[in-house]
Amino acid sequence: MNADMHFVLKEILARAGSTRVLVVGDLILDEYLWGHIERISPEAPVPIVELDNRRQRFSLGGAANVAHNLKHLGANVFLAGIIGDDPRGMSFCQAQIRDGIDAMGTLIEKGRVTTCKTRVIAQDRQVIRIDQEVKCSPNLKSQERLWCYIEGVIPQVAGVILSDYGKGVLNDSLLRLILDQAKSLGIPILVDPYGVSYERYNGSIALTPNLKEAELLIGEPLGDWTLIPAGDLLLKNTGCKYFLITRGKEGMSLFQQDAPPRHIRTQAQEVFDVSGAGDTVISVFGLGIILGCDPLACAKLANLAAGIVVSKIGTTPITTQELEDRFYGKEKIELNKPIIRPPEVEKILCWAYAQGKQVVFAQGTYDPIFPKDVAYLQDLRNKGDMLIVFLEPGLNPLIPQQERAFMLSAFSCVDYVAMLES
Repeated sequence: MNADMHFVLKEILARAGSTRVLVVGDLILDEYLWGHIERISPEAPVPIVELDNRRQRFSLGGAANVAHNLKHLGANVFLAGIIGDDPRGMSFCQAQIRDGIDAMGTLIEKGRVTTCKTRVIAQDRQVIRIDQEVKCSPNLKSQERLWCYIEGVIPQVAGVILSDYGKGVLNDSLLRLILDQAKSLGIPILVDPYGVSYERYNGSIALTPNLKEAELLIGEPLGDWTLIPAGDLLLKNTGCKYFLITRGKEGMSLFQQDAPPRHIRTQAQEVFDVSGAGDTVISVFGLGIILGCDPLACAKLANLAAGIVVSKIGTTPITTQELEDRFYGKEKIELNKPIIRPPEVEKILCWAYAQGKQVVFAQGTYDPIFPKDVAYLQDLRNKGDMLIVFLEPGLNPLIPQQERAFMLSAFSCVDYVAMLES
């Protein structure tokens, strides 16, 4: 358990509600169709998916998914981007309203195709993805309208996150306008980048490419031995403060100025769908950085969040409740179980402190348990919200430790008994 990571989560829970964040980038509609496979096509060696007409879902993707994640983390979010005036654009607007994302900065361009990624799911696995998109800058009128909105919002926010999927919204001219204004106001910008020209993002404080994107920048595959020098070089060349490389099942690697590189291992889990994981990473990492938290702790919490969302099917935002449950171990320990082992104490402490509870402690063999011991424990419990008794095994116990633990846990003043081994 990492105390710094606990602090980041605590800061998000306490301060995100009063923090405004602007997200700018490519708006994507994620469409999910469910069906089942029972046979192979006679026309080609491909499966035939029989769609369930009752199961279809539209989710916010790209920059909109970043905004959706931030909203579920409690932040106040402004979203800026462009969609088309087509049916997919209408579905995007409906999903945006459904998910409670402010639509003032979502501009509609006549004749533009709304980027849509359609995924077909069968047997709980993605069978195929079909992309409908155009990769070109918006017309000049749309660019001017978009900048007019962004220019008015930037002074109101604590930070900006740019989500670049290479669809054309974040062209060089708009990027420079955003970066220059944010710099003049002292507002941090974090970027989920695209392509191989990272000098476009000069002025941002953090970049979060995935491993494949980092390899394209370096021009060669990156392994455990080559990743560190490559990451240090990319950090130097981009001029940013933090360079966070997401590495899929290998976790993440954080490179930062004036600090050694740190590798963060992913947690073992079953992966169902990696779509949207990068959006979750920059949302959690970015919000933590904007709140002024330690970058390594922010990266660890982002890694934890990514591990949660990839275990779900479809583009799904992370929630603070899910982070609390995973971080504080509610999925692995029973908070109403009175007899515990020492490793579980730290998880309970983190949960208690997050709830604002004061914890008091006692330690001894309690072999046997005298009336004065019970009176002492009751008095101690009255001084806090929770009492944890560390029970020593004793050298030559009269009563077995397990039986003493059972007796202590029966007292109403004792919340937990932690059985020490020595």
